[in-house]
Order: sequence, then structure tokens, then C-alpha cells
Amino acid sequence: MGKVYDQVCMFKAKYPGTITWYRLRKHAKVIEDHLNPGEEPLYSFAGQKDDDFMSFINTCVVCITNKRILIGQDHIIVGYSLNSVTPDLFNDLQVYRGILWGKITIDTVKETVYISNLDKKSLPEIETAVTSNMMEQKMKYGIRSKE
Repeated sequence: MGKVYDQVCMFKAKYPGTITWYRLRKHAKVIEDHLNPGEEPLYSFAGQKDDDFMSFINTCVVCITNKRILIGQDHIIVGYSLNSVTPDLFNDLQVYRGILWGKITIDTVKETVYISNLDKKSLPEIETAVTSNMMEQKMKYGIRSKE
């Protein structure tokens, strides 16, 4: 197994309330195929790439690496999609906690990515992993947020 898939399995075991369907291995493989030389997966999790809590068919894998955030989704019939959020494009992360599940919103310069149906207990861990890594990467490259 790949490191991304192993991390996703650990996440699912720790937070079983997260709604994800089969094909996690294929979603993780999309990310593993696009890792650059010297790029290490630091934290991976799965959720629904959608803004709607009632949608359960858009499972994806999100991986925070030492260089960027990757969101991979293998399509059922043919092909896949991959989003890459580099530190210079990362603007903000919003966390929403509902009654049953939570949602994160990754705001970038060009788009907004929603990952929903996350176990609400996982939200602090995900927020810490994403924001601490992105702030660390921005400091490395001299990209400072406006304060």
C-alpha cells in the first residue's frame, strides 16, 4: 500500500463517522501518482468533495504534503481529477461544525474547495494540519499574509 492510502485508513479508523464510500485506494493512488520528487505526504484524510451534506457520492482523498495540498478523485467510469493548492495560492480555511458532520472550506486565489461529511471530532485535527503546514510553507517561501 502507499503512504497516502495508509494515512487515510488510519483517519477512517480514528474517525468512523466520516462519510466515505469505496474506492479510497484508487483516490489515494491519484495523489500518489502526482507526488513530485522530494514531496512527502504528511497528513491524509477522506471526505465528500461537495458543499452539500446530503450528497454522498463525491468521495475524495485530501493529502497535505511538505509542499502543497492535493485533492484526488478517481472517476467511476473513466479518468480522474486532481486539485493542487500551493502555499502561494492558499488564502484561508473555514471550519463548519453541524449536528452530525462537519465541513471545511479551503479558499484559494482562484477557487473554493469544499470537503464535507467529515466526522465532527476530526475538525480540530484537520484544521491544525492544514493551517500549520500552509503557514510553515508560506514562511519558507517568503510569502506573508497581510496583517
